[in-house]
Amino acid sequence: MARRTNIANLARLNALMDAEGLDALVLRSGQNFAYLSGVVYPGTLQRHVDLTDSTRPVVLVWPRNGRPVIVANKIAAGLAERDGWIDDIVLYEAYVDSPQDALAQVLRDAGLAAARVGFEKDYFSAAHWEAIARALPSMRMAECTALMDRVRWIKTPAEVEQIRRAADLLDDAYLETFARIRPGDTERKVHADMMGTCLRLGFEWAHGILNVFRNTVPYGGESDMVIERGDAIRTDYVAYLQSYPGHQSRTVIVGPPTAEQRRDYAINLDVHRRVIERCRAGERVHDLWAFTMGEYRKAGWPDHHMLIGHSVGTWWHQQEPILRRRSEHVLEEGMVLALEPHVNFWHLQDMVLVTRDAPVLLSPKFRTDQPFVAGG
Repeated sequence: MARRTNIANLARLNALMDAEGLDALVLRSGQNFAYLSGVVYPGTLQRHVDLTDSTRPVVLVWPRNGRPVIVANKIAAGLAERDGWIDDIVLYEAYVDSPQDALAQVLRDAGLAAARVGFEKDYFSAAHWEAIARALPSMRMAECTALMDRVRWIKTPAEVEQIRRAADLLDDAYLETFARIRPGDTERKVHADMMGTCLRLGFEWAHGILNVFRNTVPYGGESDMVIERGDAIRTDYVAYLQSYPGHQSRTVIVGPPTAEQRRDYAINLDVHRRVIERCRAGERVHDLWAFTMGEYRKAGWPDHHMLIGHSVGTWWHQQEPILRRRSEHVLEEGMVLALEPHVNFWHLQDMVLVTRDAPVLLSPKFRTDQPFVAGG
């Protein structure tokens, strides 16, 4: 199996490291580790990446000049050797050796013991942070989470193409699954079908929600509630292809929609598309949020929502900039945004590429002019 090519935005990474005066980065969050290593850990290994107090972490040392190094235990090393972009892997013995001691030695060997090094402070437990500081008292540890957010939110052409492939594949999963929905199915049954379809089509993993409008706790997990003719069903799924997300939300109605359902869907669709049209380089995030709330207010709908969308990226789909009230972020050319302004169960979401001109829809495969009608 040929190794994949690094598709991360390395030019932007180098420029921001130089601007911050950082000699190296030490990264252990899934989103940054996968972004710069190309390694996508599943299952149990995935949890060791996500849990900040794990005794079996994998850590990436990324010097501004020099070769990057992965610090891992033997079980985690196999996938890095097979799929990743980085050749240098230093092993420690899981549950016996200290990963922090192994990391400190790698930094010494790279000549970084007295350097200024960026760490994701929110992904190192206080105990691990203190252990590294004790082992390398001359090293200047700096916070780099915001820097990495700014690196990831401008996509390379190869990243955009990967997201486009993931979006197409997720819409394939929606179209297959929706076509099989029948009155009498349960939320749990259809959700299981969606998960199985995503995996069968080639995604590494997937998660999301599927709830009928009568379920008043939409993010509480799928239930045994029986789907009836006339039900509108809300979805919000994300599925990962080589760690990049397909992330769309689609509405399905079981049986012929009522006039009220068609009207409400049309209102939400109109707002959705007009918000997308405004997603251009130079637009302020707060202004996008305020525009959306103003349109809902005109329709007599609730007009104060947590967010209307977000950037996407490796590992965890919901990344900065979060499209929310009071955000000072300004949209930049090359951002990929998941736009999801919605009210109640009229949840429509698409991914778009921000340019200096009209935004480019990356998820056009599923026709959204009308709600999808299921039920035979």
